[in-house]
Amino acid sequence: MTEQKQVIQPNTKVLAQFIRDLSFENILAQKGLDTNTPPDIKVEVNLDAKKRKSENQYEVLINLSVVSSAETEDSNDSENSKLFILEIEYGGIFEVTGVPEDQIHPYLMIECPRILFPYLRRIVGDVTRDGGFPPLNLEQINFLALYQNEIARRQAEAEKATKN
Repeated sequence: MTEQKQVIQPNTKVLAQFIRDLSFENILAQKGLDTNTPPDIKVEVNLDAKKRKSENQYEVLINLSVVSSAETEDSNDSENSKLFILEIEYGGIFEVTGVPEDQIHPYLMIECPRILFPYLRRIVGDVTRDGGFPPLNLEQINFLALYQNEIARRQAEAEKATKN
């Protein structure tokens, strides 16, 4: 008689989603700048995850910073060329079961942000539109690549530290 191994499937429940912090600054309107050139948009993404007191519950945060700038008549420095700045910290509380302990960190940093991202994208589009600009539709973010790049960066940093 052969023994069958039971495969436990990962199960994720989104218990809550929330905006922890949101800031939008319309510099174009404040300074009365005039621009006819297409904007240059820079997006930075940082992720954070932590265990909560309740069993199998985790909080995952996406910190997104968007800076839009363009050449203007007064743009002799980078501060004068900014059109808007958007900073948002968007989070979710997840109940995660069926994920081995050694795989929970990558799961939280890849799968959970992937679940949150469509909602964050909608908020960014709404805020930029309501702020007086065309709605910014963020490109899809490859959270797996972000995670792999961060692991590689940390390993390179550790190797550099051991050489010194």
